[in-house]
Amino acid sequence: MERSNQRAHGRPGERSGGGAGEWSVGKAGEKAGGTVEDAAGGTAEERPVARPGARPGADRPPTIRGVAERAGVSKSLVSLVLQGSPRVSDAKRQAVLEAIEELGYRPNAAARSLVARRTHTVGVLLNDMRNPWFVEVLDGLNSLLQAHGLRMLMADGRLDRRAGQDFARTFQELRVDGIVVVGTLPDTDGLAEVAARLPTVIAGNHEPRLPRVDLVANDDERGARLAAEHLIGLGHRRIAHIAGQGLVGELRRRGFESAVRAHGLTASAVVENGDGTEEGGYRAAVRLLNPSRGSGRPVAERPTAVFAFNDISGVGALSAAQELGLEVPADLSLVGYDNTYLARIRHLWLNSVNNASHEVGRRAARCLLHRMERPDAPAGQQLVAPELEIRGSTAPPRTV
Repeated sequence: MERSNQRAHGRPGERSGGGAGEWSVGKAGEKAGGTVEDAAGGTAEERPVARPGARPGADRPPTIRGVAERAGVSKSLVSLVLQGSPRVSDAKRQAVLEAIEELGYRPNAAARSLVARRTHTVGVLLNDMRNPWFVEVLDGLNSLLQAHGLRMLMADGRLDRRAGQDFARTFQELRVDGIVVVGTLPDTDGLAEVAARLPTVIAGNHEPRLPRVDLVANDDERGARLAAEHLIGLGHRRIAHIAGQGLVGELRRRGFESAVRAHGLTASAVVENGDGTEEGGYRAAVRLLNPSRGSGRPVAERPTAVFAFNDISGVGALSAAQELGLEVPADLSLVGYDNTYLARIRHLWLNSVNNASHEVGRRAARCLLHRMERPDAPAGQQLVAPELEIRGSTAPPRTV
């Protein structure tokens, strides 16, 4: 038996015994410090090498063999329980679960992944984790992925401006089962590379358009029209828009401009560029509301309402208005976008376009699960309808 085991390990001519450098061979062909794969093919474990002089088994974590011995069953049956197989009686399943609990056994996820050729992980790339909009997208995304046994690994594109090139290689090295790109990326060159090898979905953005890459986003142009129509309906005629960047920023600007054009207000409307940050919103609002630092507009032509690219920009605009002695909404009406938790803070109580971010996340997860099953399916696009949430930051303009 020992000779056959030695040949199986490719060490012919060595003897079992206590000599230095020799292999100690146990039953079922195990060797100390080696890697053992369960006979059922479902579980593999890394077994640590014992330190010299240590009591046998003292430093080793519980193994599947120990669970089997404690439960009085075979290793194969323990593997079936770990896989959730219905081919195990309730009594034996309970015995295995109790043994796992008593011993504190935890399956080696990395080793199991090598056997199954799947890691049950999804790579998620965000542009900037500081943006609260991502919170609800991730919540919707994770709720469905978790229900299907998938875990998220997240990366922040802001922390590495080369992420468009590097994350593809990193996620491939981690052997993730799929990729979800959330929001606007500063660089998308590497996305085509990873999408050619892994199921990929883009959430919350409308670009880039790639073969077999699904897009799930908010209808940003429609949402911006809702915000502008609301302000126009209150009687505002001098309305400003603090614009954002990327295609999302372009679509929201387009929606704003189409609404003011439809009401004949193009001459009195103004667009000020921002960058989607609180500081950017603050500076844009100062230029709009302070004639001495803006474009020379007299106070009489100062905007009475501002539609901000997102809630963060809206918070910056609110700070600028307060510093200039303007009350919101009495002197200035303000609308944000994304309906994040910031808009719901009572002190701010900001009107905001709800872009159904949680639903965007859930739909993106559903698309990824479908693409993992059918990787060659044609690329699809889904737009989630927005709604305007009315709170306390808008009112009819003051009568002069």
